[in-house]
Amino acid sequence: MAVENTVKPYEVEGSKKQQVSKMFNNIAPYYDLLNRVLSLGIDKIWRKKAIQLLKEDQPAHVLDVATGTADLAVEIHKQIGSKKIVGLDISSEMLVIGREKIKKKGLEGIITLQEGDSENLPFQDNTFDAITVAFGVRNFENLEKGLAEMLRVLKPGGKVVVLEFSRPTIFPFKQLFNSYFKYILPTIGKWTSKDPKAYKYLYESVQAFPDGKKFVDILDNLGFHSTKSISLSLGICSIYLGKK
Repeated sequence: MAVENTVKPYEVEGSKKQQVSKMFNNIAPYYDLLNRVLSLGIDKIWRKKAIQLLKEDQPAHVLDVATGTADLAVEIHKQIGSKKIVGLDISSEMLVIGREKIKKKGLEGIITLQEGDSENLPFQDNTFDAITVAFGVRNFENLEKGLAEMLRVLKPGGKVVVLEFSRPTIFPFKQLFNSYFKYILPTIGKWTSKDPKAYKYLYESVQAFPDGKKFVDILDNLGFHSTKSISLSLGICSIYLGKK
């Protein structure tokens, strides 16, 4: 049975996909700054840890799904030196900022960004040596469809690395985390990004996401093997791994 996340950013008509695109277009100018502030800079450490898990594979051709402003794509080049990195995202405004970032770093010949749908990847079967996603699978309208697309375009033996928020279970950290995400974070988002619903959605989408073993089970059922999850920062975030 397909896993569909019905939590949407805005309480209006329209698909989750359309609303997610609109939301990220709205907050694009503030996205990088808010990530640093709201995570106290820990998000950079999480990204580094995720890419470290690809070092032994040394993938030459990597796809970064839901690339946003290309932070993870840049980290892939920094740590691994992959010859070709493609970043794909549904938000055109996020990609504008990502392209400027890549230009400033002189990586235009290595990292290419393109607009596209994560649940209908515009690539042939068995194209990429590795696929990464940072804080993106939670936004898929149909989670299984998006993951199945990644499996399709991944080469046999290739690895997928997914970085995503999860829900802490340790008392009292669980209660502190929920209060921060539910009340404090949307308030800061309202002051800075002018779109408080984007950060209300962040809390709601994390609560609805099938994290931990549930997500690993989905990967297994789709045909990935050697799957596992790694908890980070007392369960705030998790890294999920799978191979084709």
